[in-house]
Amino acid sequence: MMAASPKHLLFAFMAGAGLSACGPADTPDELEAGPRFKMAGKLEHEKLDEASGMAPGYNGVFFVHNDGRDHLFAIDGTGRNLGRMKVKDARNRDWEDITRILDDDFPLLVIGDTGDNMGTRNKVRLYFIEEPDPDDFNGKVRPVHKLDIRYPDGPRDVESIAWDPISDMILLLSKRDVPPRLYGVPRDLALVEQELEADFLGEIHPLPPPTRTDILSSPKRGFWVSQPTAMDISRDGRLAAVLTYRSLYLYERKEHESWLEAFQREPAEFKGPPGLHDEAVAFTLDQKSIYIATERRPAPLHRLDLDEAVFREIRRETPAEP
Repeated sequence: MMAASPKHLLFAFMAGAGLSACGPADTPDELEAGPRFKMAGKLEHEKLDEASGMAPGYNGVFFVHNDGRDHLFAIDGTGRNLGRMKVKDARNRDWEDITRILDDDFPLLVIGDTGDNMGTRNKVRLYFIEEPDPDDFNGKVRPVHKLDIRYPDGPRDVESIAWDPISDMILLLSKRDVPPRLYGVPRDLALVEQELEADFLGEIHPLPPPTRTDILSSPKRGFWVSQPTAMDISRDGRLAAVLTYRSLYLYERKEHESWLEAFQREPAEFKGPPGLHDEAVAFTLDQKSIYIATERRPAPLHRLDLDEAVFREIRRETPAEP
């Protein structure tokens, strides 16, 4: 059967939802809700043109990779290029995210070759790489371990992975399922086994669906704005960030709560930064800010500072009376 065109999907959506192209759009307050993102800079390296994963490193460094090509880039908090590393003995079928784990307090970067747009991959792969030193930022790096992962319910397109230091699991969140499905791989097993079946942990609370404004403003991509494209968990394991093409969603885990339980609550939504190609998100190691990068050039680097206003949004608190 021929796939429906974006235009046909647009009118089907509008008809099913009782919407009209001439109807009123979402209000400005809805579009501007929440604290504003700040422009931190731009990704400087010209080859960093499809950033789809980002993880923090020591001394304010971020490690970023493209959706294609087997290179790892080092940048600072303004996007300034610090180096490009060739990842040897690794294949980029569809690198979609990167996370940072600690193995006996020794940092490892984990690249997720987990993209599966067509839903045909019976196995996906994680590459474990020692966090490079600044002296190696323009050299070559090699994985110290590779892990093939199967899903218990068949192939899944996953663009969001993050390490939870409390449960000590590498979490994977599916992109195209509604609601998204959460999987986990224990870190200790991931570092010694060659192949594992991920644990299906459960479904998360559904993310807000596309709005009329999303569809009308971008008929080609507006339908996909609720799909998770990146994820990160703060260093202390207390906060989680899930990125979509429209919004950043933040969750706070309560004491003795699993991430699956925390993901059952409605998250705090921060619309933006502007753009329909945002696919990389990372907390800073000091947990004071969140950075977001995009797949397209010119590639802005945005920052959301985790101030009191943000935590009020997460906890749904009202500001105190002056």
